[in-house]
Amino acid sequence: MKKYIVFSILLLLNYRNAYSILTPLVDSIPMIDGKKLAVDVYIPNGMSNGPVILIQTPYNRQVYRLTGLPLGVGANINSSNYIFVVADWRGFYGSKKAAYAGNPDRTKDAYSTVEWIASQSWSNGKIGTWGASALGKIQYQTAKGNPPHLTCICPVVAAPQFEYKEYFPNGSLRTEYVQQLDGLGFGLTASLMAHPVKDNFWNFVEDANDYPDSIQVPCFMIGGWYDHNTQLMMDFFNQLRTRSPISVRAKHKILMGPWVHGGHSTAKVGSTAQGQLSYPNAQNKNDSMAIQFFDYYLRNISNNWNSVPSYTLYRMGENKWLNEGSWPLNGVKNYRFYLNKNGLMDQILPSASSDSLNYSYNPNDPSPTIGGCTLRSDLLQGPYDQLNGVENRSDAIEFSSSILSKDMVLNGRIKVVLKVSSSQLDTDFDVRVTDVYPDGKSMLLNDAVMRMRFRDGFTQAQVATMVPGKVYDCVIELPSTCITFLVGHKIRLIISSSNYPKYNRNMNNGQAMYPGNSVDSLLNPTTSVNTIFCNSLNASYVELPLINFTSDISFIKEGNTSLIVFPNPVKNKLKVSFGDRSNPNITLYLFNQSGQEVMCIQANSNEFEIDLNNLKSGFYSLGVFENGNWMVESFVKE
Repeated sequence: MKKYIVFSILLLLNYRNAYSILTPLVDSIPMIDGKKLAVDVYIPNGMSNGPVILIQTPYNRQVYRLTGLPLGVGANINSSNYIFVVADWRGFYGSKKAAYAGNPDRTKDAYSTVEWIASQSWSNGKIGTWGASALGKIQYQTAKGNPPHLTCICPVVAAPQFEYKEYFPNGSLRTEYVQQLDGLGFGLTASLMAHPVKDNFWNFVEDANDYPDSIQVPCFMIGGWYDHNTQLMMDFFNQLRTRSPISVRAKHKILMGPWVHGGHSTAKVGSTAQGQLSYPNAQNKNDSMAIQFFDYYLRNISNNWNSVPSYTLYRMGENKWLNEGSWPLNGVKNYRFYLNKNGLMDQILPSASSDSLNYSYNPNDPSPTIGGCTLRSDLLQGPYDQLNGVENRSDAIEFSSSILSKDMVLNGRIKVVLKVSSSQLDTDFDVRVTDVYPDGKSMLLNDAVMRMRFRDGFTQAQVATMVPGKVYDCVIELPSTCITFLVGHKIRLIISSSNYPKYNRNMNNGQAMYPGNSVDSLLNPTTSVNTIFCNSLNASYVELPLINFTSDISFIKEGNTSLIVFPNPVKNKLKVSFGDRSNPNITLYLFNQSGQEVMCIQANSNEFEIDLNNLKSGFYSLGVFENGNWMVESFVKE
């Protein structure tokens, strides 16, 4: 816990130079048991009363005094059209003395908080809520209690569910996630270790946290494609649209951007930089839409919020915003891409009847987590290159499509269906899907895991060890995403048996998974040899949800020697040669490293030059479409 407190102090000190220190009104809110919650109240000068945005936090309300208020307000509270109230949760920081034995009823506490605000002279009775992660989850609990003066809620990277699959996706514990939550003071390890299979405990808590029918105010959910709550949010939003009261059902909306969960480092919801990628046209979209939402419901401003579609989605790759009325999008169909022994991923069922590939997995030397939807503060978040650190290890197998000759638009959940075997009684299969750029970068899009003892289900009765050498089905569904794989790119599937410390290391021995009730321990681990079958009798494949995809799509043939480019690297003039051709009239296309067309050249001779003076330095590909296929050569401009 100490390291997280030190980290918070350093973070606060870091902000001192960026913001003036805010001075709130300090007050306390009485709860129904007579104990009080600590609150900070920020009122713009000249506002006698007005609408309120409530933030309920377990991470110390005083942080906002130094970092500034959210939604673009910062330290300039007098520019705000809203009063902000920031309350510490019962049992945390300023509200520590309000703690009591057992779990607090945060719905009742939130009810008391909202109604206390409504009774204050500076409040006009219209109250909305905002906050990310745990600050988002409590907003659903607030709405569940239906306080009369709650007008709307805006949870960010958060969903209300407390589900087995959130902590044990396909049976494998999310090690780093639980460690971070424990470090922040939530202390979940003891409960999780007591229930590593789906039992009556999980049935009870899942039912208790399934309440879309209780959300009676408009909800604007904000999430990110690189967040660990993506699927939970998409699932709950769909439930809101079908199970919440009819009077409010059509008023719920969701915004999904190219964002990580945030909480540490510089990447957060609304920032341009996300991992190793950049999304300038997504910057602060979350704040601008949240203000539009609050203005509509809390200030009664006619700003066309009621005309905003249910889904505002960012399509990565193309890097553009979509306004949609449903998810998955209309026109999505699933297409199978089979895994081949040569590492190719295509739509043709393998012809050989016995092909397979294998690798060794040593729990003492697991495949590392590099980016993705992580939470622990010492790990990278978001899209990172997997080429070095994951793909260059001997404990991973990669399958790639050919280079795309057309954009491939994917919306929905990727499903990986494997035929597998192992030399041991239990093991994991971890999959990562990446977007492979023309320069070779393999940027992580999504990942998931399957612990094989849970292949038939998650109850104790369904748990079964493996028979060494026997072939099993391993079906892994990844979280929802929205991306266009651009011309010149490839789609890649990486298969390993660990992704550590994101997921718990499988010891392969078929024994107790968490010896000593530790989320991260090894006892009698053994190395496994795991096999992926890729033949006509036992075919493994990836199922991709694609839009406007034709099964006869052509792919670029690599390494075609009839097209020659030189020098390479090149400064200003690129020389191109086709050798002896009877018909030199041909069109060439120049693509940048993102797969975007930057130049179209009409050639009328076998040898010619292309002027590159107006191009930035970087990696480029020159492509020619001929006889139903592409040939391409790549080069570097200095």
